[in-house]
Amino acid sequence: MPENKHYIDGHTHLENGDLSKDTVYAFIQAAINKGLKHIQILDHTHRFYEFKDMYEEICMIDVQREWFEKKQKNSIKEYHALIEEIRQEEFPIQVSFGLEVCYMPGYEDFLKPLLTSYPYDFLVGSVHSVDGYLYDMDAFSRQLLWDKHDPKEIYQKYYENLKGAIRSNLFTQIGHPDVIKMYDYDPGYDLHDTYQELADLAIKHHVKMEDNTGAHYRYHHPDIGLNDDFRNILKEKNVEIISASDAHYPEDVARFFELLK
Repeated sequence: MPENKHYIDGHTHLENGDLSKDTVYAFIQAAINKGLKHIQILDHTHRFYEFKDMYEEICMIDVQREWFEKKQKNSIKEYHALIEEIRQEEFPIQVSFGLEVCYMPGYEDFLKPLLTSYPYDFLVGSVHSVDGYLYDMDAFSRQLLWDKHDPKEIYQKYYENLKGAIRSNLFTQIGHPDVIKMYDYDPGYDLHDTYQELADLAIKHHVKMEDNTGAHYRYHHPDIGLNDDFRNILKEKNVEIISASDAHYPEDVARFFELLK
């Protein structure tokens, strides 16, 4: 198998499987088959009971509470036990473990002890909601959020929260930084200055930024990964960019990496 020029997939999920070695093995084998040298495996904090309290605002809306309750499956201790088992084994590629953390302003002090009490290899900070509304759920986000609020306001709040995630110093990596574009709503303003500020913050706080293909294959956005302007700014400022598929199934590992720039 030829080596993939994007040698790492920095964002792959165990979400749709159980916390078992077989689930992990399937992702590792997929990475090997794609010619990767390194795979980063994680899952959302909403899976783990210990993070429940920070989803209180999201759960104030019935349909979101129902979604969240279905996602709650395990104690974080079960995940840690799995990681320790896998770390005892050897693989032909590097395998790292972390979390994708739903960053919401005001929960930094809640998160810090949960994130620092275990030696994760990496921590991804992502913004998945705006003012308590999940923005990316096909079943209800348009009705709850996009149809009721000015897209400009949604974009602005999303990016302010993303800046907060970087400034928090809780994370090594920022997940799908421009995924708010997923439904292709016009933000109503030029995002160039926002991208510049995010790049400067990434340098200052030593975080990687994902070039994530998930919005392309999951939501059919025309961009393969990052917006071209955003990617160019990150490169110009020497921000470390990490390729990421956001794979929730092994078959999506490194998906469309051959088209990333």
